[in-house]
Amino acid sequence: MDNTTNKRPALLVATLVSFITPFMGSSINIALPSIAKEFSMDAVLLSWVTTSFLLATAVSLVPFGRIADIQGRKRVLKYGTIIYTIASLLSAISPSATALISFRVLQGIGGAMIYCTGIAILTSVFPMGERGKALGISVAATYVGLSLGPPLGGLLTQYFGWRSIFLANVPLGIITIALIFWKLKGEWAEAKGAKFDFTGSIIYGLALIAVMYGLSIMPAISGVWLIVIGISGILIFIKWEMRQESPILNINLFKDNTVFTFSNLTALIHYAATYAVFFFLSLYLQYIKGFNPGYAGIILISQPVAMAVLSPVAGRLSDRLDPRSVASIGMALTTVGLILLIFLNESTSLGFIIAILVLTGTGCAAFSSPNINAVMSSVDKNSYGVASAILATMRQSGQMLSMGITMLILAIYMGRLQITPESYQLFLKSMQTAFIISAVLCFCGIFTSLARGKTR
Repeated sequence: MDNTTNKRPALLVATLVSFITPFMGSSINIALPSIAKEFSMDAVLLSWVTTSFLLATAVSLVPFGRIADIQGRKRVLKYGTIIYTIASLLSAISPSATALISFRVLQGIGGAMIYCTGIAILTSVFPMGERGKALGISVAATYVGLSLGPPLGGLLTQYFGWRSIFLANVPLGIITIALIFWKLKGEWAEAKGAKFDFTGSIIYGLALIAVMYGLSIMPAISGVWLIVIGISGILIFIKWEMRQESPILNINLFKDNTVFTFSNLTALIHYAATYAVFFFLSLYLQYIKGFNPGYAGIILISQPVAMAVLSPVAGRLSDRLDPRSVASIGMALTTVGLILLIFLNESTSLGFIIAILVLTGTGCAAFSSPNINAVMSSVDKNSYGVASAILATMRQSGQMLSMGITMLILAIYMGRLQITPESYQLFLKSMQTAFIISAVLCFCGIFTSLARGKTR
């Protein structure tokens, strides 16, 4: 297999799959008030529309990353895109809140198969000196998806209803599937013939589910117990994996590899600190500021546009400079943006909101592609699939943790109340508390980013 001839098709496929899933995620955030109205959902149940996808993805990522290394990354990417596309269609025709959340779980499994393979294939095809630029383009596609999600999702919701967002993903999925079948040649399966650790996958999945469901039913005592059981399960999983000849999560990747360990830890912190921002701001702009979905989406575009424009620049910088420095500056800028978000209220000016979104977008761009470059350049090529899956798991787990904290805060302040004018003050207190926690997390992330040491 000639990697040179595969460069352009691999970059095209990776760019498309990097676009589809964030486009869906940011579109759905804008549609949440419309979904809540149709199915009469309270604030905590509504958060499960987002969380169900994140949880299913986080549970599936590491197992499918290992399956991709054994069975082939192209194969897993192909079937993942098919599952994702079918789940998008099913979500569009959901008759109830329960059905929608169930189909979002299926979509999350497909998303996991996409996440753990796209970056791994890019890293396999592009050599070290060109990798940062390729990853920067892929990350930029993610941010273009995030950018187009709010305005297009808002307009689709306003004129055609929230179901049209899911339908819009179907043709994109079909185009991607066609490209994988006819343009992407060869296969990447560096661990072919290795055994798959089924027991480890089950322990890992159940532990994550216990933690997330526990967070959603807090402060009930059963929620506390589920979180304790989930954390215990994660520790059991780590011990189990250390004894396996062919683990789904190679714990040895973290041993004596400071760059890999701290880069992944910083990614986890970054996404835990930033993901809920869009969730809260989408609700804030529509409920508190009274904007329609289309206008709210146009406002929210300012953050991901900054991310899309600056990500390739940050990727190229990380090829020339130490990725640690670029990523750490990104974390610092994001921290400042999160601190400013704490002061949002009913009378905050639109200019102030947009300025904060541009600042946090700049920080996220400066962090993401250099951090990915640091992770993928710190491992051997036979570990690209697992390394890519671990990095994607940190992203999804961070996003899931962000939504877990959100659900806990909403449960404490609002209980099972729907978001109505009578509960707006409680919602604003919830949002302010979430942003305080996010800012503290991101501030800690500056130091974990610096702690990785020089990456080259």
